[in-house]
Amino acid sequence: MSAPAALTLAGGRLVVEHEDGTHTASEPVDVRIRDGRIEAIVPHAPVNLTGPDTLDVRGMLVVAGLVNGHTHSHETFHKGRYENLPLEVWMHYVRPPFPTPPLDAEAVYLRTMVTAIEALRGGATTVVDDVNQFPHLRDDHIEAVFRAYEDLGLRALVSVSLFDRPFFRAVPYIEEELPAALLAELSAAPAPDPKRLVELAADLIKRRHPHRHRVGFIVAPSAPQRCTDQFLVDLLGLARQERMPTIIHVHETRLQAVTGQRFYRKTMIAHLDDLGVLGPLLSLIHGVWLRPDDISRLASAGATVQHNPVSNLRLASGLAPVRALIDGGVNVSLGSDGCGSCTSSGMLHVVGAAAMLHTLRGEMRGWVGAREAWAMGTVNGARALGFEDLGRVVPGQRADLVCYRLDGVGFTPLNDPLRQLVCGERGQSIDTVVIDGRVVMRGGRITTVDEAGLLAAAREVHGKLVPDIARCDGLVDQIRPVYERIYRRCLSQPIPADTYPARF
Repeated sequence: MSAPAALTLAGGRLVVEHEDGTHTASEPVDVRIRDGRIEAIVPHAPVNLTGPDTLDVRGMLVVAGLVNGHTHSHETFHKGRYENLPLEVWMHYVRPPFPTPPLDAEAVYLRTMVTAIEALRGGATTVVDDVNQFPHLRDDHIEAVFRAYEDLGLRALVSVSLFDRPFFRAVPYIEEELPAALLAELSAAPAPDPKRLVELAADLIKRRHPHRHRVGFIVAPSAPQRCTDQFLVDLLGLARQERMPTIIHVHETRLQAVTGQRFYRKTMIAHLDDLGVLGPLLSLIHGVWLRPDDISRLASAGATVQHNPVSNLRLASGLAPVRALIDGGVNVSLGSDGCGSCTSSGMLHVVGAAAMLHTLRGEMRGWVGAREAWAMGTVNGARALGFEDLGRVVPGQRADLVCYRLDGVGFTPLNDPLRQLVCGERGQSIDTVVIDGRVVMRGGRITTVDEAGLLAAAREVHGKLVPDIARCDGLVDQIRPVYERIYRRCLSQPIPADTYPARF
């Protein structure tokens, strides 16, 4: 189903920002959309509100859809299973190092659809989905992920998480701590083929460039410690040549700060800079344990740091130095991370956390409020992906819009619509969503797919997978003490004294 050539959102109200930092709702306006873009915004004309090309959004706040710059749909079936685990222990439960039964394409489609629906109902109109397919790297799985976002109508950038080092070797001390027999078993497993992965990325860039497709591809080397230097240079060089956005996990935990020192004798950001791969379309996911020199390097390169506040809290990773990044000239965007850690791929609670958490650090001048958090979740997120025409409600922008009812409890009384949206709304007031000029939700009901049927099918598939998930959990339980020992050893290792404090 294609979008109509013309559409008008009639009678909605926009957020108006004032010089003192407060916000009000505008007088009613008509947002005219043509060919997927905002054509004009004019005072509301109370004419026919029931025509096929007009949506009555009187009494609603019309805002740009949020950009969820980082999630992992492959974690869908692990939602709510784990808590009170640090990242390096937790990740082995959602990405077991042992053979797991391969899913069929329909199961992949359904788990992706659950994440996509949750993202839409949580205020996002754009999602970046970093999918871990190894060891079952199948073309039909990749296509199933693309198909889910196409069917729902979201704007999405889908990656295949790429790495050419064995995942279990991405931490220090593994040779010392892992039992010899298990080390031999894991070392004997097939390793990713870097040449094939670069060829895969080149093919997906050709077929799914995100600036030519609403559901596109994004290049995603998993993390520096999971990639050889040559693989990083080859992959990110290809992305730069094709003007592709890229994402990479960097300095998420204190353990990773130690890893950088032990693997490279410098921070991972300094290592990436020395490799010549930092650039304006590269987003460093997390960026929690940073030094002033890291921030200077990122600002000079024009790179983005993506803040994932809820996931970082759930995995005890710490609080990123967002004020120092902003003041240092670094673009800061937002992501939910996968639902295996943050439980939800909705972005409204992420924006709310970003607006409130930073009172833990510094004086009032350094705190982050609703306006900056909203910018991180909209225009900054769009900029990180190379979309300068996304994230604002102004003529010329892509028509990715969310309409919130103002007559609900969250906006009653209405004092400051943006603050109330950022700090109080969780999606319960979303009435209408338009993406690329196409209506994908109306009256709180998704119009593009059978939501209830899809969720029921996902529950059925999950029920069949529970025994396999439990079996894998039991295997991971056996190696968990190894990673807990490595985690404690790294906590005892010094890191550079000028690293911004991330734990309090």
